Amino acid sequence: MTDREWGFRTRSLHAGGQPDSATGARAVPIYQSTSFVFEDTEDAASPRERSRNCSA
Repeated sequence: MTDREWGFRTRSLHAGGQPDSATGARAVPIYQSTSFVFEDTEDAASPRERSRNCSA
């Protein structure tokens, strides 16, 4: 790779990161999961489709 001036967006993603010593990965993994906020325990326990409001 040649020496060059990296742009702001590239530096904001990659600057300062160290490779993981166990795997050699240079970036944080992306986890496809989420969490939900409920009004109360009854709301949390209700058996409903949680992904119905998500758009694909």
